[in-house]
Amino acid sequence: MSTDKDKEFYKRADAYISLANKQGQNIEKGRVSASFLYAAARFNIFLAASGSNSAEEFASHKKNVIDYYMAEYEKMLEEHFADYQNNFDKYMKG
Repeated sequence: MSTDKDKEFYKRADAYISLANKQGQNIEKGRVSASFLYAAARFNIFLAASGSNSAEEFASHKKNVIDYYMAEYEKMLEEHFADYQNNFDKYMKG
């Protein structure tokens, strides 16, 4: 998986967020979030499996794959938490 932000990175992210916001108009946002997390996990494991030649090879990478995605998600959460903390009134009352 590439962690480089190509020129379409934010467009893709915004498209996912837009879909989640649209779904959140009709159902509880927590349910949308749960589906979003599930889909991200499912796709990321598919991506990890796609790079393996066998179930055994895939299984041998389990810890590295999980550690990688957990660390990346934690960094993203930290980044966005700080952003919202610094811009709370703008984002939440604007």
